[in-house]
Amino acid sequence: MTVREIADTLGFRCVAGGRSLDREVTSGYASDLLSDVMGNASEGGIWLTSQVHQNVVAVALLLDLSAVVIAGGLEMNDDGIARAEAEGVPILSTEMSAFEAVGRLYELGVRGDL
Repeated sequence: MTVREIADTLGFRCVAGGRSLDREVTSGYASDLLSDVMGNASEGGIWLTSQVHQNVVAVALLLDLSAVVIAGGLEMNDDGIARAEAEGVPILSTEMSAFEAVGRLYELGVRGDL
């Protein structure tokens, strides 16, 4: 499933990195602790968080994640949006709580690494 298919199906809004929405999503990870994500998320994954600063983009680039979803109606800050746009990292936003968004991703078949 691609980032675009997930965004369209779940109503996630793309706030940056729209040119990379056709990337395949291979897994999912949810955490607000950057070191936890760096140690446990996988390349090609979609990361769900409530962090909204440019370090989120740095971690996504480091791990070659397919996308980042910002939950709870929060908005990525301007520096983060600019960096994500420049680097082609899809940043999606949802009004859903993190709990609901993870559940909906799971319903779509996105799984964590085993």
